[in-house]
Amino acid sequence: MTRVKDLRRAGFGAALGLAIASVAPAAMANAASFEVKSKTTTLSANVVADFDEPWAMTFLPDGSMLVTTKPGKLFHVTQDGAQVEVGNIWKVAYGGQGGLGDVVLHPDFEDNKLVYISSAETLDKGSTFGAVVIRAKLDMSGDKPKLVDEEKIWTQEPKVPGQGHYSHRIAFGPDGFLFITSGDRQKQRPAQDMKKALGKVIRLNDDGTVPADNPWQDDGELAKSFWSMGHRNMLGIAFDSEGRLWTHEMGPRHGDELNLVEKGKNYGWPEVSYGDNYSGVPIPDHDTTDKYVEPKAYWVPAISPAGLMIYSGDSFPDWKGSAFIGGMSAKALVRVAINGTEAKEAERFEWGQRVREVEQGPDGAIWILEDGGKGSKGRLLKLSGANS
Repeated sequence: MTRVKDLRRAGFGAALGLAIASVAPAAMANAASFEVKSKTTTLSANVVADFDEPWAMTFLPDGSMLVTTKPGKLFHVTQDGAQVEVGNIWKVAYGGQGGLGDVVLHPDFEDNKLVYISSAETLDKGSTFGAVVIRAKLDMSGDKPKLVDEEKIWTQEPKVPGQGHYSHRIAFGPDGFLFITSGDRQKQRPAQDMKKALGKVIRLNDDGTVPADNPWQDDGELAKSFWSMGHRNMLGIAFDSEGRLWTHEMGPRHGDELNLVEKGKNYGWPEVSYGDNYSGVPIPDHDTTDKYVEPKAYWVPAISPAGLMIYSGDSFPDWKGSAFIGGMSAKALVRVAINGTEAKEAERFEWGQRVREVEQGPDGAIWILEDGGKGSKGRLLKLSGANS
């Protein structure tokens, strides 16, 4: 049998045979709308707005959105593209992979107006960095929206040099607990260290306190906040309709993963991976040991996953339960079919742009934030059926 790493050295991918179609970037660079296709599906992409380095978005109950940008701005955006900057955003540690990050609403937002926003910070003038999560109220009563009653409810510990692998994606579970992805900060070994909250999924109460039923209650105060461990750089987190928690993470040199995350489990980084170190030093495959949880899907070559949504709408009934992942190096939107606890890539939509974020809109359309980057805009796109 040909092993995964033999395929990797030969330059072949685990996703061979999948239908991929593309639209030439030059043909749609300035278009208000364009088509993207897989072998079986054609979607209409409508350009709604653009931003400097957009990073995340979430929908408000009225159908409008909050959009974060990595340099440190938060925007209130309507579905026709009108945007207003939200006031009272704090100074973020912008640089490398750091800046303003994820944004989600409290499950009872309509009553309490609470939003949760992650970002990178430094407290020693740039010697060390770490992620934080801020809870605040969104005040829409004035001429312009603003945040009030800001409160830091989580800090990534320890702070370390470098500006990579913060992760800091956020999701609320169906039971009301807050989950945060905490990356390994490119340090690898802390993912297996119970004294460091790096390379972990964090589970908290909505006020930042630690639930008493988290799995590691006897391994130190910091470990009490951990839900799972052995992760690398998780830029996507979502719950499915059955309440199961899924995250994806970037592998080292290839070996990106989609994981079904369960309480108290170890996912193996940096001890195992379907990728290798950038130095070329090999890493044992997941299937060489039963000590760690294997990914439900993985990618060789890498797709560089960012953003994760599990579809539940009515616009695409055949896709209910599918996961949608933004691919940055793949420059694609990747659909993954999920059957219970199993997952397999089904198709890709490719249009020559790095995809940073994907969300489901209130009408069942799929919304995309392109990555953009320094000196270029990232667009907000609405994907719907070609004939809708």
